[in-house]
Amino acid sequence: MRFGWLTLAHSGSPETDYAAIQDLVAQACFAETAGFDGIWLTEHNFTGESVYCDPIPFASVVAARTSRIRIGFAVLQLALRHPIRLATELALLDNLSGGRLDVGVGHGTNFNEYEFVGFGLRSDDSRERMDETLDVMVRAWTESPLVHDGKFYRLRLPELRPRPHQRPHPPVWRSVSSGGSLRECGRLGAPIMMARIPLARVPERLAAYQAGLAESGLDAERQQKLREQAALWRFVHVAESQAQAEDELTQALLQTRRHMVHAREANNPADFQVEATRVNPWNDPRVSDEEGVRYSLETSTLCGTPRHVAERIGELRDAGVHHVLCQMSYGYLAQTAIMDSMQRFGEDVIPKFR
Repeated sequence: MRFGWLTLAHSGSPETDYAAIQDLVAQACFAETAGFDGIWLTEHNFTGESVYCDPIPFASVVAARTSRIRIGFAVLQLALRHPIRLATELALLDNLSGGRLDVGVGHGTNFNEYEFVGFGLRSDDSRERMDETLDVMVRAWTESPLVHDGKFYRLRLPELRPRPHQRPHPPVWRSVSSGGSLRECGRLGAPIMMARIPLARVPERLAAYQAGLAESGLDAERQQKLREQAALWRFVHVAESQAQAEDELTQALLQTRRHMVHAREANNPADFQVEATRVNPWNDPRVSDEEGVRYSLETSTLCGTPRHVAERIGELRDAGVHHVLCQMSYGYLAQTAIMDSMQRFGEDVIPKFR
């Protein structure tokens, strides 16, 4: 199995941002020492939900201080970015990291409409923007000259340099959840990452992806590699005792949820409505914080002693999961507790699945 270290580290106030960013750099670099296969950085803007805001310059610092671990995004909000600027920044980062880059992409947040508003946009056309940005980005890495006449961009450039170190370009991962989207990604031969869906839904989602791979025209070896790369996101916290792990993570998730819900209620436009299919007890403001956290603890969390966490990962493996994205960085959990959790996971859990 493969294990990625993922962060969605909140900062509670502008006054704590600097310390939170320094702590996060230390955590990300320690992920390599602890034995993780990849570092995965999220992107959110304006409210401290991702304290570094833009993960690309943050990733460049991590790349300079590590040598083995892959560095990925989960995910870049393509609808908020100019495709040529993005292609240039990522190509440079791939060179700086020695070809260790994984580019996870999405159209943008489903819940924080204020992020679109902050860039002078609305989310109504975000999927179209994402599709065009993704198309231009990949073509910029592989075509010269590049000529593009689209809905949002008209572009002419002789060549993009530097080219990515990985050829033809870094892997482009898609964040997907529905069966139809998973099947389409399989047909395209795109690596995938899935959100914190309950275990009971995992086999059918993976089966949809496998069905798409079977229609992709790729050879059996490549299909198998993509199937094993398919990643599932989980909250993860490890401590000496079950009670300690549960108490620490519960408090961190309560604070995280309060921050998240308040930011949306305070900043989203009055005319914005979240798609009903996206709502679950964790993100539904009508549900109490305690109930929302309880839902996450029951459906999408690996929490406890190393032995207990390993048993839960065994259940994921039995359901067909070979790649887990472990969110172990929380803005409302002490740095010592996070680093201890990462060390325990690296020493006492990862080796059981190698």
